[in-house]
Amino acid sequence: MKTRCKWAKADSLSKLYHDTEWGVPQHDDRLLFEHIILDGLQAGLSWSIILQKRENIKSAFDNFDPVVIAGYKIQKIEELLADKGVIRNRGKVEAVVQNAQAFLNIQKEFKSFDGYIWQFVKRKPVQNSWKTPKEIPTQTKESIAMSRDLKRRGFKFVGPVMCYAFMQAVGMVNDHTIDCFRYREVQQ
Repeated sequence: MKTRCKWAKADSLSKLYHDTEWGVPQHDDRLLFEHIILDGLQAGLSWSIILQKRENIKSAFDNFDPVVIAGYKIQKIEELLADKGVIRNRGKVEAVVQNAQAFLNIQKEFKSFDGYIWQFVKRKPVQNSWKTPKEIPTQTKESIAMSRDLKRRGFKFVGPVMCYAFMQAVGMVNDHTIDCFRYREVQQ
């Protein structure tokens, strides 16, 4: 039996996400955009809810294509708010559109979102060595700096805690506990 991070034992979707995605360094702009959107939608909700709705959200939000999302008009927003398969919060849905626009501006300025976002960890994953989940911070000086800069660039739902969750998800930090079988795998 494999030892996993404690949060990943709740259900099969959490286990699969933990075992295949969480903490793996990600450099694909579309997938980075997907994660920043999902983490923003998660604010105030459990991650398991997001995982349960992920495929529906992906479909409803045009496969997380920032160009398409940036052009959403009020009619599309109303359709999304009526869709039980997504997070039906007007502020969050409108933030997805605004974040897509800000994302595209960053891509123009930095040639890629990847080129921009990884600067917050000096372009190299931070390798932590936590023994227990209680040691893992909810935010760091890097996530605070990221949050400030993303907000300055027009992003919404990107507080320091959300930014740290994003950093964990896309492998900017390795926060698998040292007893987890994925700890060493994502280091490599």
